[in-house]
Amino acid sequence: MEAVVLGFAETATALGHSVADALGGAFYLHSTRRPVMGFATYGGFEEEHSHATSHLLLPADSAALDRDVPVVLVDDELSTGRTVLNTIEALHTVRPRSRYVVAALVDLRGPADRAHMADLADRLDTCIDAVAVGAGNVELPEGILEAGQALVSEITARATRRPDEAPSAFEVSRVELEWPAGLPDGGRHGFLPEHRDRLEKDLARMSDAVASGVGEGASRVLVLGFEELMYAPLRLAEALADALPGVDVRYSTTTRSPVLAVDHPGYAIRTRLAFPSHDDAADGPGERYAYNVSPASDQQGFDRIVFVVDDAGDTPALSGGLLRRLRALAPTLVATVPARARERL
Repeated sequence: MEAVVLGFAETATALGHSVADALGGAFYLHSTRRPVMGFATYGGFEEEHSHATSHLLLPADSAALDRDVPVVLVDDELSTGRTVLNTIEALHTVRPRSRYVVAALVDLRGPADRAHMADLADRLDTCIDAVAVGAGNVELPEGILEAGQALVSEITARATRRPDEAPSAFEVSRVELEWPAGLPDGGRHGFLPEHRDRLEKDLARMSDAVASGVGEGASRVLVLGFEELMYAPLRLAEALADALPGVDVRYSTTTRSPVLAVDHPGYAIRTRLAFPSHDDAADGPGERYAYNVSPASDQQGFDRIVFVVDDAGDTPALSGGLLRRLRALAPTLVATVPARARERL
């Protein structure tokens, strides 16, 4: 269908891209925290509750956004809805549109937050709908902040498992994907239906190259993406699973979101790798994380790791940071894709 789909960096870049795929004829763009020379800013917004608030919209073709078609804004969760309201208002200031759809995995807004969305729709004279897979509410008891801080201090003090401090032991190698010329690595500057067709044609070839680099004897492989670069690693992981029948292929990405790791059965985040950022983000350098990445000696660990990164993030800081930690866990294969399309959309 004719639509513009906008995903929110970083957690919803692949989620938004998948929504655009499902809609067929949609133009896809995700926000970014990385300024790119040669691309003018269409607009920006503030993710007020986030630990990193600098967002940019950098379409290669602004005309793809300047259409009165439904705009679908995709995020992983709606807590208050402020992020999407700020985005809608910024977009509407540049080009008024008749309909917006907010799509999330879970909607945790309260009645006042829902009223704010309705008030904005009235003020802008537009239609704003919200859909979610699930809904709920969060109630925080008194003293939760202090109790949480005490729990973090207690767990941190008694933690003995630090996989990021293990000595480097395994090899880091590289694979040449021969990424198709002119094919964007994702939606940072826009992704069109014809780009989807091109990617589908080349996925099997690229996954065969990765499978060859992984080699024989692998039983559990992690394909690890890089922050906003989520969609290309996800699709490569799917294709790699087809190329390696009988091998357990999993997928995750690095992130700038700090989460407490607790090595306890049943807890969602068992291990955490912390490492310095290795690209030039708009909000500057900082600590980054990879979760549940452990060696094959663990029951849920990996005997091979495939790290997919764009060339803007393939820097000396990567070699001295994340790759040093990954090679302490398992043989690591690096696949680099171009960060910018070589041709304009």
